Amino acid sequence: MFESLNFNGKSFAVYGLGLTGKSVVNFLKKNNVNKISVWDDNLLKHNLMLKKNFKNKLSTVNYIVLSPGIDIHKSKFKKLLLKNKKKIITDLDLFFLKNDVKKSIVVTGTNGKSTTCSLIQHIFKKNKIKNRLAGNIGKPILNLRFEKDYIYIIEASSFQLEYSRFIKPYCAAVLNITQDHLDWHRTKKKYVMSKLKIFNNQTKNDIAFLNDINLKKIYKKNNFQGKLRFLKKKSIKFKNSQNRYLLLDANKDNITFAYFITKLFQINKKNFLKSLTTFNGLPHRHEIFLKLGKSIFINDSKATSFESTKYALKSNSNIVWITGGQPKKNDKIRIGQYKKKIIKAYIIGKHKNFFKKQLLNEIKYEVTNNLKVTIKKIFKSFRKEKKITFLFSPASSSYDQFKNFEERGEKFKKLVKYYAKKIN
Repeated sequence: MFESLNFNGKSFAVYGLGLTGKSVVNFLKKNNVNKISVWDDNLLKHNLMLKKNFKNKLSTVNYIVLSPGIDIHKSKFKKLLLKNKKKIITDLDLFFLKNDVKKSIVVTGTNGKSTTCSLIQHIFKKNKIKNRLAGNIGKPILNLRFEKDYIYIIEASSFQLEYSRFIKPYCAAVLNITQDHLDWHRTKKKYVMSKLKIFNNQTKNDIAFLNDINLKKIYKKNNFQGKLRFLKKKSIKFKNSQNRYLLLDANKDNITFAYFITKLFQINKKNFLKSLTTFNGLPHRHEIFLKLGKSIFINDSKATSFESTKYALKSNSNIVWITGGQPKKNDKIRIGQYKKKIIKAYIIGKHKNFFKKQLLNEIKYEVTNNLKVTIKKIFKSFRKEKKITFLFSPASSSYDQFKNFEERGEKFKKLVKYYAKKIN
């Protein structure tokens, strides 16, 4: 464990200077750490002195703090990082090591993390329970002012969990695990085990949530100590009048997890259901942002794999589907059961051949390469009297043409609104 949690006199190497890395550096300085070496792969290549200094420090510092997404195996410091792997920690570790965190909820999973965490926070707010939300959802956890009587809701990615050693949630949940990030984790087994690290430090006084029978078997095999609460699929039902967004297939499990987690904090079913009615979905996640005539436009840019996109296809009909981007390793577009729902697909991005191969002889499609050409074509033949769902659900990462899924989604919405004004 961190020696008496006394940061004074300890030395750190901080690898990665994005939002998380910067928050780590600021945190360490506030805690009187004077020996901090930093590096980011985006720093100027000619900054050789800084790079050399950082490289030399990796073997001598007490701790190496890795930012999410840094892949040791692709790093220029691979050998040194592997040699000093026991020193590697994350910002989540620093939060738990520094603070006496009594009540925390840590949520992970391939899909639904952000929605579930935001839903839990919304329910707590509506029921006047003090809380803070941070982690992979946007705000680095070390930027929060710690207050002892607050509940901390933390979204944790597999990248964060891979190198975390000291996180100890009172309540830990793995929503689901499907094939994802294999380019980073190498195998599905390693990906699964990175997620399950969420349970490593729990004791018999802590609660673990799962709803997958295979994950339950792995949980038992690893002898995790938390009290396991296994949630059966569709174990709680909600009336259609509650919240249409939350009743999408993609959100049914998210609601179930949120219900049983908030129940631990004395929120009854009546108050839970009442809170649901005012929850708005998050941007870029099946976001119905425009209704034009009888048609709707949905921004589902967060769907970075087909596993995510299939929920949007399942939940809609008369679909004009915009797809394409950078496919995830080993991902497949299994369109079979959704064929009758799709009128046509437009393929964008630099990996058009992958999508053409997947959709060939399945549905009608057209390669349009980018969003601007696609939206222009859509509005050229748009008719207000037709009931169509225009669905932007890429089933792939954004990095071939965009910085992230948020930028991609905002671009889609901006273009749609621009051309929509022209026909009004």
